[in-house]
Formats: sequence, structure tokens, C-alpha cells
Amino acid sequence: MAAPGILLVDKPGGITSHDVVARARKALGTRKIGHAGTLDPMATGLLVLGVEAATRLLTYVVGLDKTYEATIRLGVATDTDDADGEIIAMTDASSVESVAIAEGIAALTGRISQVPSTYSAIKVDGRRAYDLARAGEDVQLKSREVTVSRFAVRAERPARMTPSAVAADAASGAVIDLDVVVDCSSGTYIRSLARDLGAALGVGGHLTVLRRTRIGPFEVADAASVDAIAEATLIPPAAAATAVIGRFDVTADEARDLRHGKRLAGAASRLAADPSAAIDPDGALVGVVERRADDVKSAMNMPQEATR
Repeated sequence: MAAPGILLVDKPGGITSHDVVARARKALGTRKIGHAGTLDPMATGLLVLGVEAATRLLTYVVGLDKTYEATIRLGVATDTDDADGEIIAMTDASSVESVAIAEGIAALTGRISQVPSTYSAIKVDGRRAYDLARAGEDVQLKSREVTVSRFAVRAERPARMTPSAVAADAASGAVIDLDVVVDCSSGTYIRSLARDLGAALGVGGHLTVLRRTRIGPFEVADAASVDAIAEATLIPPAAAATAVIGRFDVTADEARDLRHGKRLAGAASRLAADPSAAIDPDGALVGVVERRADDVKSAMNMPQEATR
């Protein structure tokens, strides 16, 4: 059996997040592996995998803020809002000024209402939106509130589409490529930011490059390549949980009580965060605890033999 822990993997382009999980299962010799936060096949970057009992921690990772590095192409719209889709409109973007781009980005920063891409994994009546869209069905997704805390341009490059890529009725292949970095809440679609920025500027836009560099406290710089998963060092459950939700030290007696489903009476005043990771005197993760009035109650227990 593989040791429990959190595994950070740098996903390459051209494969799915499920492909990475399959490779990890083979490399580590276990079926009990899951991931937090899917990346599209086109995208690269950080995937957080839970191994063995640490899969229980993934629910606390999914909702963490994320950082992406991306390239937005202004002047071309696609049906999927990214480079994997078919071009549906082209507009000469050479006259778009930097000040207008800055204003468009400012309008997409902060707490915003965003409609996810039609070709997303969101379920509509039990089916994935992208399956419905590919089947030719009309897909209407509801807007959602997300937070974009940083949307910054690192480089702006005028470019030109290759002649073969320019539609016959397009006046020009002139486009603008923007290299951007985005810090955002979970559930934010960077493809939708590209689409909405292009629409606001009147020239259309889509995503050509997407790389996730951070999920909460986890950085892609610390991730293993898919070819090095077998040799990768897993983050122990206690260290991972502490990094994600904070630490709550308990005595050996309190650890025993939590594992037996008992509340810690009057212990809520000791909680620095709610929920928190309960750590016993040996440094092992007992589980995740939460406040219940003045008491502390276990919300998730780890198997005792897999808690370090």
C-alpha cells in the first residue's frame, strides 16, 4: 500500500487530469488516488492529488484560491473560448489601445458576475455542458459570482495570424496577445475572462495558453513531472492539512476522544480557525475539527495508522 499524503504534479499539455491520476495510480501501486481541481487538456500546471487516506483532505483543497498564467489573444473568438475550439469570428485588433485594454481588465477585476464557457464541465440536468454543446444542443449556463483579486498584464504583443488561419472573409489577421497573471477564487474560468475582455473591446478574444501555478499554499515549483511521480515526495497529511486550514494541537486524551466521536467540551476558544487540523502530540493528523458552540467536534477523522 502506498503511503498516504498529498502529491503535487505538474500536468503537461495534451493529456487530461484523469490521465494524470491514472499514471499516479500505476506509479504508486494504488487505486485510491483523487485530484482537486480539473485542468483542461490544453492547460498545464499544478494538480493536487490525494493518495490513500489523504483523499479525504481534497474537499478542503478544491475551494482554495488559485493563480494562473495565461495568454489571451484579442481579435479572434472561438466556440470554446480557447485554442482548442473552432474560430467563429475574427476582427482586426490593431487599433485597440493599451488604455482600453486596461479599462477592460479593471472591469473584470474584483467581485464579478461570470458566465462559464459553454464547453465547460458544469453539469446541466445531469450531463456535462461540453457534451451537450458538442451534440449541437443549445446550452444556457447561469452566471455565477467569482472574485478576481489580480488580473495583471505582463506583456502586450501585436501579432498576426498565419495566412492559413485567417478566414476568407476576414479583413486582417492582426491580433494582440496579452500575457497575463490572474489570482482568483475557485470556480473562476480564465477562458471566460478572455472571452469577456475581447467582447468588451469589440474584437473578440480567446485563451491560447493557460498554466496553473498555485492552489492555496501549494506551488507548481514544488510539483513533480508526470514521469517522476514514482520518485516524488508526498506531503504528509498533517503538514498538508495544517498548510490548508491551520493547526489545532490536542492532547493524547483529546485525540482519543475525537477518534471516538466525542466532543471536546469548552475547547472552541482554542480554535484559531474553523475548521482546523487536529494534530496529536506525536505530530499525527487526527482529523479535521470544527466549532460547535463552545465545543470542538470532529468533522472528518483520519485512519489512525495513516495519520502522520
